[in-house]
Amino acid sequence: MSVMKKLSRNEMAQRVAQDIREGAYVNLGIGVPTLVANYLGDKEVFLHSENGVLGMGPSPAPGEEDDDLINAGKQHVTLLSGGAYFHHADSFSMMRGGHIDIAVLGAFQVSVEGDLANWHTGAEGSIPAVGGAMDLATGARQVFVMMDHLTKTGESKLVPKCTYPLTGIACVSRIYTDLAILDVTAQGLRVREILADISFQALQDLSGVPLLQ
Repeated sequence: MSVMKKLSRNEMAQRVAQDIREGAYVNLGIGVPTLVANYLGDKEVFLHSENGVLGMGPSPAPGEEDDDLINAGKQHVTLLSGGAYFHHADSFSMMRGGHIDIAVLGAFQVSVEGDLANWHTGAEGSIPAVGGAMDLATGARQVFVMMDHLTKTGESKLVPKCTYPLTGIACVSRIYTDLAILDVTAQGLRVREILADISFQALQDLSGVPLLQ
C-alpha cells in the first residue's frame, strides 16, 4: 500500500507565504505559523508580534540569537531595518483596532462556518493559554489557518461544529493543511487547491464534512 505524499510543515509555510501580498501587516501565531517568516523572501511584508514588535525578519542564524529580540512564542527572531519595539498594550490596540491585515494561526478545529478552536482541547492536565489568539481572530482583516488536515489519531480537524472551546466565531477566511487549501464561503468549504497526491474524492472522504469544488 502506497503512503500518501503530503506537505511538510516547511512546505506548508512556503505555500502560505506565496499568498501574503506585498505591503501587508501580518501576525504569525505561535508554533508552526512562525515558519512563514522564512519564506517571504524579498517581499515587503510587515511582521507583527503581540509582545510588541513590528518589522520582524526570518529566524537568526545559529550563534546570532539576541535574547532581547523574541516573538510571542519566546523564539528568537531578527529585526529588519525600520523595525520597532513598543508597549504590549499598543500592540494589542493594533490587533483590536483592525490594523492587522492577515493573522496566520494554528488550530485544533475549524468548522464549516469558519469558527476557530485553537487554544484548549479540554484534555486533563493541559494548560489553557489563549494569549492574543482571540484578539487576532476577531481583529485581523483576514485569518489564515495553518494546520495538519488530520489529528494524530486520524480524525479530521475540519468539523461541522467545533467541540473544543472557541477562539472566534466565523472568523476564518482560508485554511491551509498538509493536503489542501480551502476557502471558507457562505456555501461551505471550497477546495481552492489540492496539495497532496490524492483525488478530490479521497480528500472528501478524509475530511468528514462536505467540500465544494
